[in-house]
Amino acid sequence: MTLIDHPLRYTLVNELHARPFPALSAPCVAAYIAIKAPQDPQNRDRAADRAHLLAMLDRHGSPHPQPEATHFSGMVGRSELKWESHTEFVTYSAFSPGLPVRPFDPAEMEVFPENWLAEAPGQRVASVLIRVEVMEPEESLMLAKLEDWFVPESLAVARVVEGAAVVAGDFRIDPAGQMRFAVFVRPGTGARRIGRIVQRLCEVETYRAMSMLGLIRARRLTERLNLLDPRLSALVSGLDGVTRPAEVALHELLAISAELESLAVQHSFRFGATGAYEAIVSQRIAALREERVGGRQTFGEFMMRRYDPAMRTVKSAEGRLRSMAERAMRAAELLRTRVDVERSAQNQKLLESMDRRADLALRLQHTVEGLSVVAISYYAVSLAAYVAYPLTEALHVSKGMAMAVLTPVVVLWVWLALRRIKAAVH
Repeated sequence: MTLIDHPLRYTLVNELHARPFPALSAPCVAAYIAIKAPQDPQNRDRAADRAHLLAMLDRHGSPHPQPEATHFSGMVGRSELKWESHTEFVTYSAFSPGLPVRPFDPAEMEVFPENWLAEAPGQRVASVLIRVEVMEPEESLMLAKLEDWFVPESLAVARVVEGAAVVAGDFRIDPAGQMRFAVFVRPGTGARRIGRIVQRLCEVETYRAMSMLGLIRARRLTERLNLLDPRLSALVSGLDGVTRPAEVALHELLAISAELESLAVQHSFRFGATGAYEAIVSQRIAALREERVGGRQTFGEFMMRRYDPAMRTVKSAEGRLRSMAERAMRAAELLRTRVDVERSAQNQKLLESMDRRADLALRLQHTVEGLSVVAISYYAVSLAAYVAYPLTEALHVSKGMAMAVLTPVVVLWVWLALRRIKAAVH
């Protein structure tokens, strides 16, 4: 009996190998850009991203990727192009052998033509130029180059992957609009290892930029929360007061709660993505296994001083939003309880009033019953007198005497009949 494979078995295994690291040999240059679509990920036009890639490949007569592919590698001129599609953005990497005479020459980014970039279906969030060369025999020569290439105040340098390479960067955008990194590799370092180091540097910059999008949203959110917080505090502090009706306060509180929930919905994806991107940045830096070089700060220390506070700001804004929503919910529950108690008291007073009215109605009914006995007896005595008239005339009894005798009897009979009817009804 043949065992049937799950239809996604091979797809899931192939996903593990979908984005291999590039194989690079020093010296070389890596040009990298990340383009984010302006729409939400749910509305992102992936067909436009693919069409933009095909436009690049058609310029060089390169083969096309599979229709549903999320990654591609191929040659464009003398450079190896690597394309990847992610949840919110796409990345293009171009690896060119050799080094320009001028370090970090903006011409190295011309592998991505200006008119082609202008047609991109999105906005640039990261643009990186990485110079890979063989490590200098003396560390002082390498440090002298770094002092010349980067801003010393923000320069981060580290020996990575058990001394296989030294990476450096100042995390600043140069006049040409590029973020620059330098990689000095030890002679004999494998091409795959160099590719992994370069790829991780690109990912650190990309996910750093993507995660810090949450910082801008957090600042805007904080401004809005600063306006809502006093209103919420005033409502909460006045819960036990009598100056404002509970129902009016409840309506105001529900309006604040609705706005807080709307803010939470608007920011939930961005804050969640920021947390995920922050974790990736930390993982990529940890994977470099940094060692200090010449007393300089490492990438991890740079991030701890400059990047981590931004992420804490995002987490603080997210926590504050969650806390205010919970406060508003608890206050709304207390106000609902207060409204229910007041309504119960009103209902109790209404029931007491109804009891009083029922008691008055009962008394009136008793009065009416007495009058009914009199009225019914009056007509009954008249009828009985007519019936008894032949007999009273034969006995020579006057009409007045007959009615005087019949009246107590009829009244007693009517009264007993009404009581019997009333008892039967109840």
